[in-house]
Amino acid sequence: MSELRRALNEYLALRRALGFKLVTQGGLLHNFVDFAERQGASFITRDLALRWATAPPLVQPFRWKARLDVVRGFAKHRVGIDPRTEIPPLGLLPYRYRRKAPYAYSDGKIQRLREAAQQLRSPRGLRAATFSTLFGLLAVTGLRISECLALDRQDVDLAEGILVVRHTKFGKSRLVPVHPSTRTALNHYATLRDQILPRLKDTRFLVSEQGTRLTKSYTQQLFLKLSRRIGLRSPTALHGPRIQDLRHGFAIRTLQRLYRAGADVERHLPVLATYLGHNCVTHTYWYLTATPELLRLALGRLDRTKKEVTR
Repeated sequence: MSELRRALNEYLALRRALGFKLVTQGGLLHNFVDFAERQGASFITRDLALRWATAPPLVQPFRWKARLDVVRGFAKHRVGIDPRTEIPPLGLLPYRYRRKAPYAYSDGKIQRLREAAQQLRSPRGLRAATFSTLFGLLAVTGLRISECLALDRQDVDLAEGILVVRHTKFGKSRLVPVHPSTRTALNHYATLRDQILPRLKDTRFLVSEQGTRLTKSYTQQLFLKLSRRIGLRSPTALHGPRIQDLRHGFAIRTLQRLYRAGADVERHLPVLATYLGHNCVTHTYWYLTATPELLRLALGRLDRTKKEVTR
């Protein structure tokens, strides 16, 4: 094992002991050390980090910056042990990630997506039911796709209509109440699943035709196929509505209902942020300018408030 590889293992062990998961970052850093070893380098330099960060040719430039940032953190740790280490300076790759505007699914588009899922080839009748239920659950709860797929049977309280979302993106768990109609749909799916697979060993609530857990990559591929089938994307489109837009759509529709009802949106934003599992309320504020309709509603509220103040 090279000296740099040993140093990386120590760095990752230390950071993880402090509570950082570093799943993606750890993989990137091992990839960086692979690159360094192929170059015959035994310590980090600015040039080495820059060449590795910009190696992938077919990605957006902000990903180059993200890769360089990962190496910068490792270099800051390493420089105290090996003074030959060069820390890549800030601003070397000054690209910023621009968050894509979410696609606001209409109720009709969500229904068409679910109907397309119900028509999937399904010898036992479970595959179609699983994905129709999954897409509906994403749309009405705003859960992340990884959270939906990770739900165990014990996490779905069909008596009380409560979902227990465990150890999510920011290491938190939360309770997500669902509408009675959603509880009915989940109960119907669970009954069908247990009839088709009475000896199910996997603990996941949503399972494949074979009774195994669903993977995120397969689910995204299937969504792409169905979205093209119903016209959300053209047959060859690389960009278009995404599966995570079902989550964004839930947040947008919730804010629209609050504005139309004349509710105090500022008071409700922390509640919505908690429901969505956002780490801070500023992530939820982003939705206020995410769509033209929401922006119009917010500006309309502001205009009315100004008129009331000047009376």
